[in-house]
Amino acid sequence: METYSFLRHLADSWFLLAMTLGFLGVCVWAFRPGSRKTHDEVANSIFRNDDRPAEVTPAQKEA
Repeated sequence: METYSFLRHLADSWFLLAMTLGFLGVCVWAFRPGSRKTHDEVANSIFRNDDRPAEVTPAQKEA
């Protein structure tokens, strides 16, 4: 049981600390200064090749 107790203590303290620091690091990276341009580009990338609105099909006109 000594191994179990050691691993349990490790998970309760150091791994929790590592996960918290990792989460905070991801948050800081996502909201870092200067990243707005990149986020806007990614958010609008699905509209990049749209030249005109999609055509309405006859089934959509009836609905």
